Amino acid sequence: MSDTVRYEVDGSVAAVTIDRPDAHNALDGVTKVALREAVEAAASDDSVRAVLLTGTGRAFCTGQDLKEHSSLLDESTGDDLWRTLEEHYEPIARALLTMPKPVVAAVNGVAAGAGASFAFACDLRVAAESARFATSFAAAGLAPDSGMSWTLQRLVGAGRAKELLMRGRAVDAAEALRIGLVTEVVPDDAVLTRAAAVARELAEGPTRSFAAVKDAVLRAGSSGLEDALATEGRWQRTLGATEDHRAAVDGFLRKERPLFRGR
Repeated sequence: MSDTVRYEVDGSVAAVTIDRPDAHNALDGVTKVALREAVEAAASDDSVRAVLLTGTGRAFCTGQDLKEHSSLLDESTGDDLWRTLEEHYEPIARALLTMPKPVVAAVNGVAAGAGASFAFACDLRVAAESARFATSFAAAGLAPDSGMSWTLQRLVGAGRAKELLMRGRAVDAAEALRIGLVTEVVPDDAVLTRAAAVARELAEGPTRSFAAVKDAVLRAGSSGLEDALATEGRWQRTLGATEDHRAAVDGFLRKERPLFRGR
């Protein structure tokens, strides 16, 4: 990857860590490429059954590196400047949302701009008590990107999403838990340990079932009832033939916990 993004696999959990603490894990060109490659590597590795996304230091990720962006504003025009959306931000968000395995964010500090977008694109978010979320885009005279207009309203509702997007105010961990932005809040020194434990728990579960959950929820968010029922039916027929389903049924009958193998 690079010096700014660490990719480590422990058993069946892949940990992706943005490692620019002095820059609050802001995303410069090198970091964006490395983060995209790390997330896509985790998505495509069949031995990885859950993914943990986090940052080092006091920030989870503060989005675009504005020092770099400022220089690019002076040097570039039009599509050259914004090609990063198609080359970096959108592929990262898409991979987090669609990979056929659960993704847990350990939000260790500030998540702002695209950093918040990436946290919202994860399936579960474990936040430190000191964590804060800020949409930031309108404050910079821009529109939301990296999927935030899609994910945020599905987490908190359209009205609250527009308020957060327009005002750009920081949301602390307590409010984030209350309005549904995060799954749970833990002490700062426990956030990585807790998120890793959740990721390991999910990695031991029925991976293909989790893939079905992600796909069905993703589709149902923008489809009618009949399409949702059809998607569920297709997945049930597929999953009914898996080893994990057989193991679950046998385990229930024997009153034993099943051993899921993700197949």
